[in-house]
Amino acid sequence: MAQACSWSVALIGLEGRIVEVEADIGAGLPRTVLIGLADTALNQARDRCKAAVGNSGHTWPASLLTINLSPATLPKNGSHYDLAIVAAVLAAADVFPKMELRRTVLLGELGLDGRVRPVRGILPAVLAAGLAGFPRVVVPESQAAEARLVEGVDVVGVASLGQLVARLRGDPVPDVEPVEVADETPIAPSSRLLDLADVVGQVEAKWAVEVAAAGRHHLMFSGPPGVGKTMVAERIPGLLPDLSLYEALEVSAIHSLAGFQLSDGLLTRPPYSDPHHSASVASVVGGGPRVAKPGAISCAHRGVLFLDEAPEFPTKVIDALRTPLESGTITLGRSEVQARYPARFQLVMASNPCPCGQASTPGASCSCPPLAVRRYGERISGPIKDRIDISCVFLPMRRAYLKAALQRTEASAAVAERVAEARSRQEARLRGTEWQTNGEVPGPYLRKVLPLPDGLQVVDAAVQRGTLSPRGFDKVLRVSWTLADLAGRLKPGPDEVAVALAMRRGEQFDRGSEAG
Repeated sequence: MAQACSWSVALIGLEGRIVEVEADIGAGLPRTVLIGLADTALNQARDRCKAAVGNSGHTWPASLLTINLSPATLPKNGSHYDLAIVAAVLAAADVFPKMELRRTVLLGELGLDGRVRPVRGILPAVLAAGLAGFPRVVVPESQAAEARLVEGVDVVGVASLGQLVARLRGDPVPDVEPVEVADETPIAPSSRLLDLADVVGQVEAKWAVEVAAAGRHHLMFSGPPGVGKTMVAERIPGLLPDLSLYEALEVSAIHSLAGFQLSDGLLTRPPYSDPHHSASVASVVGGGPRVAKPGAISCAHRGVLFLDEAPEFPTKVIDALRTPLESGTITLGRSEVQARYPARFQLVMASNPCPCGQASTPGASCSCPPLAVRRYGERISGPIKDRIDISCVFLPMRRAYLKAALQRTEASAAVAERVAEARSRQEARLRGTEWQTNGEVPGPYLRKVLPLPDGLQVVDAAVQRGTLSPRGFDKVLRVSWTLADLAGRLKPGPDEVAVALAMRRGEQFDRGSEAG
């Protein structure tokens, strides 16, 4: 009997756990037994690995071969175990010394010809290997740059099984002729930023997105088609500051697990996700039949999630955002395991006022029956609307106003500077806490630790009348603090409170006192 072991990583959400891959060559009829709670893709590894070994000039054991993935109670999924399985089998067959596999994690899928193919989740897997104390990780050559984003780990890229065996033997590494194959890996979202100066007019909307960007507040846009709702929303990421190193690693790890390429290094800009309104719950929130993969809300972590034509989304999709909007995380439970993903995104929704888009629009005629208008507005539930900080109504511009607006457009760079200054004031005020922006601060801290703004009588009156919920009260406080930060004031006053309440209600507001 001959035995050997190698190491790989199982990913449960973003958490990586080390898996020991054991190979035992024993007496018995020739067959390969794979145990250790493997899914379908992993069970098929037996045939992939056997063909890859044969086509690489080596011999698959001609007796009973048992492959165990330990711990046995941990579900394993995916094809990235192929390299570790083949390495353990060849080491047990004395193709190379068993000691070469000590303290080495192997990740990669094998083709039938022995080529090593890219896999999902390289970055979080290498992070887990480094945290577990493994000094060396072997990955597909095409993903070596992504793996090297993790400091303190020796990354070895291999293009074929032959190259891996040569390295473990200490032989010269053979060249591998490149083969043109269709790339199924999606490319990470573009970091190209759009300029707010492209938007003509809509001064109130521009001010609303500046406030939202400064405090990480949730937005709701409403208005007829073609007035610029989508155009303004697409320019919000350009107003946000760069991600910190920790945030960049976290966001990049999520995108790696979702299958995006990270060929340009860490994602240092806040991500932007805009799923279509036909998207399913699993694609937006995350999920899968056995493995819970990250969805659009996790891919928008630390960035912007934009739901255009929000009433057209299935009600289940919109209502599934309730918990992530409050907690900043999403837990996806399956029968065998639970995966937890971060989902601290900034929600921006856009909608028309009715199916035809012309209800309540000055100078336009709505063709929808009153009942249809009402039902259209009710497609977004009250609990979701209550979680929105700022509502903004877009109106068509008149010709005279359009000419004036063309003379005074402001670039995103100027707005981003003010947003960065406001963020720095928030960080200084919240230093020593787990929060960085006003939008993250919980209600008890707002009411009991931070000084209450002056002029809260109008907000108290709205609560007493039942037109403002207790959650809405806290949201008005958060926005008023952001308005004060943008104005360079130490504490919100009556002007900030009044404007914050108007923003909450979607009413017209005067930003004159806040701009000075």
